[in-house]
Amino acid sequence: MTTSAMPAGEAGKTPWHLWLVGGVALLWNAFGGFDYIMTQTRNAAYLAQFTAEQRAYFESYPVWMEAVWGIGVWGAVAGSLLLLLRLKLAFHALLASLIAFAISVVYGQTSGGNAVMGSTGLIFSAVIFLLGLGFVMYSRAMRRKGVLR
Repeated sequence: MTTSAMPAGEAGKTPWHLWLVGGVALLWNAFGGFDYIMTQTRNAAYLAQFTAEQRAYFESYPVWMEAVWGIGVWGAVAGSLLLLLRLKLAFHALLASLIAFAISVVYGQTSGGNAVMGSTGLIFSAVIFLLGLGFVMYSRAMRRKGVLR
């Protein structure tokens, strides 16, 4: 008799919700990748949605903050892909992304970024954090259940 919470033979099977969560995670995080690329390449059409003060704030990021932002964005994209590929590394990539995002929030608090971005930026940051936390928790649960290898 097995002591697993799952019936024998079902450990490691891909549940339908993995495709749903992984797909949503990839779509959501791909937008973050798009935002990162458009901002880093200073795409005029994309940056037109921001005020001059907001654009100046983005351009004032120190190099280390650019790196943290990149880890946050690309870690989330990689983690989403790894989740869809059912690999245990999904948890680590998503966790690194969430930690990087938390660092960027602290930077925003201490560098005046929250004042520049306003309440919309604060709300958006809360949504990003909650979704990121959810993806980390989901990948952890799937890893523990043996779905991720």
